[in-house]
Amino acid sequence: MQQIPKEMFQPASVDLSEAEKISKPSLSFWKDVSIRFRKNKLAMFGLVLLFILVFMAIFGPMMTPHDYRTNDLMNTNKPPSAEHWFGTDELGRDIFARTWYGARISLFIGVAAALIDLFIGVLWGGIAGFRGGRTDEVMMRIADILWGVPYLLLVILLMVVLEQGLGTMILAMTITGWINMARIVRGQVLQLKNQEYVLAAQTLGASTSRIMFRHLIPNTMGPILVTMTLTIPSAIFTEAFLSYLGLGVPQPLASWGTMASDGVSALQYYPWRLFFPATMICLTIFAFNVVGDGLRDALDPRLRK
Repeated sequence: MQQIPKEMFQPASVDLSEAEKISKPSLSFWKDVSIRFRKNKLAMFGLVLLFILVFMAIFGPMMTPHDYRTNDLMNTNKPPSAEHWFGTDELGRDIFARTWYGARISLFIGVAAALIDLFIGVLWGGIAGFRGGRTDEVMMRIADILWGVPYLLLVILLMVVLEQGLGTMILAMTITGWINMARIVRGQVLQLKNQEYVLAAQTLGASTSRIMFRHLIPNTMGPILVTMTLTIPSAIFTEAFLSYLGLGVPQPLASWGTMASDGVSALQYYPWRLFFPATMICLTIFAFNVVGDGLRDALDPRLRK
């Protein structure tokens, strides 16, 4: 049998300076998510689009000398021009100014509804999941009963019964809108509450609130952020739907929904009145959805563990 030279078993030389160059520091959870998210070109496009829409909502009305609520009956239904970039409506109001002022209202409704859903859903789902037993059973049966009520029907009923306004609209959207968030948080807490670090905190006498907000809720932020990102466009669409039914924000306030509702009747002769608010609604919903999907894809590798 042929002998193998011992020289072939000599360990390879290691250049420590080169080893230091190729070594990388360990990545934190959110740093890893950020890298994955930035690699998603469609999600990054959606994020840039959102920044543009928010920027125009803040500064857009300042870019034109026309006011969003000033009537000019000598310039009604004018097409887009150098003076009125998006044209005018039936009262001669500048649609460019109204579009970006309406962006403030529509985005405010969407974000406010999502934040309220976040607050109620995290508390409700967190307590139900952590307490478990009879407390969990009662709390989730209440949520199931509310979930069984048709969402849009309840929203329309509240808008008809209560005084029309921004506060009423947000209340109507959130009265059952938090349930989906509560279910997601509850499921995450049920998975986490028996982890070693939670049991150790309980053994050391940590209070329920400390365990919830120091250990459990921070570790469910991924699904919470994804759900919140997808809740905002849903609220914006609901506002547009209510406005189409004549239950939107009162005049002279403008929102994309009220502008689209007014523009539908004039579509045949003055299409620009519908085109601009409808386009902004579609772009906003698209941007939030792709950002939410991108965030979910970035979180999936860690969530599967």
